[in-house]
Amino acid sequence: MWRRLNSLQGRLTLLLIVGGLAGALIYAGVTQGPLTQLMKWMNKDVLRSLDLPARMSFYGGLLATLIVMMPVAFWLASRAMSPISRLLRALEGAVASYRDGDFSLSIAIDRRDELGELIRMHNALGQTLRDQRQHLVQRELLLDTVVQNTPVALVLTDSSGRVAYANIAARHLFNEGSSVHGLDFAALLSDAPEALRRAVESGEDALLSVEMDGSEETFHLSQRAFRLQGRPHRLQLFRRMTRELSRQEVATWKRVIRVISHELNNSLAPISSLAHSGAELARRGDTDRLPGVFATIGERARHLHGFIAGYASFAKLPSPQPISIEWMPFLEGLALHCQFKLANPAPERASRFDAAQIEQVLINLIKNAHESGSADEDVTLSISDTGRELRIAVADRGPGMTETVLAQALLPFYSTKRSGTGLGLALAREIAEAHGGRVLLANREGGGLQVSLVLPQVGRQGLA
Repeated sequence: MWRRLNSLQGRLTLLLIVGGLAGALIYAGVTQGPLTQLMKWMNKDVLRSLDLPARMSFYGGLLATLIVMMPVAFWLASRAMSPISRLLRALEGAVASYRDGDFSLSIAIDRRDELGELIRMHNALGQTLRDQRQHLVQRELLLDTVVQNTPVALVLTDSSGRVAYANIAARHLFNEGSSVHGLDFAALLSDAPEALRRAVESGEDALLSVEMDGSEETFHLSQRAFRLQGRPHRLQLFRRMTRELSRQEVATWKRVIRVISHELNNSLAPISSLAHSGAELARRGDTDRLPGVFATIGERARHLHGFIAGYASFAKLPSPQPISIEWMPFLEGLALHCQFKLANPAPERASRFDAAQIEQVLINLIKNAHESGSADEDVTLSISDTGRELRIAVADRGPGMTETVLAQALLPFYSTKRSGTGLGLALAREIAEAHGGRVLLANREGGGLQVSLVLPQVGRQGLA
């Protein structure tokens, strides 16, 4: 009961009751109380000369009550609205502070009613916002420390091309360590190598090599446009790739040397042994076995020649010469070199690619599909033309590839076959990328592997 009376509703109810009782008492005092007795004691002649009644009527009493109750009503209303008005002013100031980003304001009013509960919730909200602001400040400090000390040069420019943010690496790259904030980025690039300047102006990602400080530096440029605080900005990331590429180049050369040495030893060792055996047979006059020795030596020499030719073709791959290719003659020519099953009808309209290079890729992929252990009838070729892209897929029902092999299968010289050179899929990737396309590897549902060659077909009509 006390809790209800102590609530805002209870207080307002008490004030209304007090106001009602005060009005009743005033009305009784005006019509029946001392005021009436006073009027009786007054001289009736005086009342008559002033034209006043000896007893106040009902409406007169109401009028007098209203006149007396007006200040009482205003006083009671001010008492009722005073805490609400103070709270509203405090909340107004708090909201204004929140709008300006200041969450330090709390309302110090101790009440036990609904207004007190609202104040406590407001203060709890302010504390939550302060904690979140502190957490964000700490995260921003950590992020800024990481960005400032990263070796990747980072430059953020606004819509006018001026530098809004740059880390330490960017300052050293473009302004000899001095601040570049607020400077025109195009002006900073005027002293940079031409290849770097053109790459930035293109607005695209790029891998480029430039001459800097008397040596060649390789950069990977990444550019992204986005909106920050409602305004367009552009982020450029300049990553030095020289050391990483050098390490990869050395590792690749070591792998090439190991593969070539292994293959040369596998061929030269039996050739040396057979040559010695042939000389011994000739010395003893046993000429009947010499043709077999020479045939084996010739076979090993041809294998070694093919191995070296494969490496040479990969290293000296010419630029593709795309022309308009009709599919039926192309597939008939491909069928002369390898066996496959066409999974869907060939496209009716011509496509654009270098016929010799794509035929070489498909021969290698179909050969790999047969060597996977798949049945001949399960080696399929499918072709789909979406207008903008051409997708050629070779599929089999072999064991597929593990995740580790899938991740490395397109790397040069990587092979899971004992006699493999590791150039088949790498050559397919090289030819696809030279066409502006890509190679995709995926295990099939139910077993097997699918290798997809995706080639762009933009501008085919104008160049056909």
